[in-house]
Amino acid sequence: QVHLVESGGGLVQAGGSLSLSCAASGRTFSSYAMGWFRQLPGKERWFVAAISSSGSSTRYVDSVKGRFTISRDNAKNTVYLQMNSLKAEDTAVYYCAATSVNPLTTIWNRYDYWGQGTQVTVSS
Repeated sequence: QVHLVESGGGLVQAGGSLSLSCAASGRTFSSYAMGWFRQLPGKERWFVAAISSSGSSTRYVDSVKGRFTISRDNAKNTVYLQMNSLKAEDTAVYYCAATSVNPLTTIWNRYDYWGQGTQVTVSS
């Protein structure tokens, strides 16, 4: 069992930056690959980024490549999403999730555990 809690969302102007964190409970965090997804009201969750259990591999959706960076600290049971050069279209609720699937997957229903989400709003 993995319990996930996101933090760091908020309101930022276009072109600005935000850093999201996702703290995990449980001693098995380092065995899970982690992902970030985002969702608009009434829409399905869309893949943003993922990182392997060791942190050696990452994957991004094309729209955030070069702007977002996913990282993890297994000693702190935390995964991060650094978001730079934010755009209005990045506005969404952001969720972190854990999966035991390997290799990295972009499919939301392949993730076993989810956080409660954190709102990111980018004003244009």
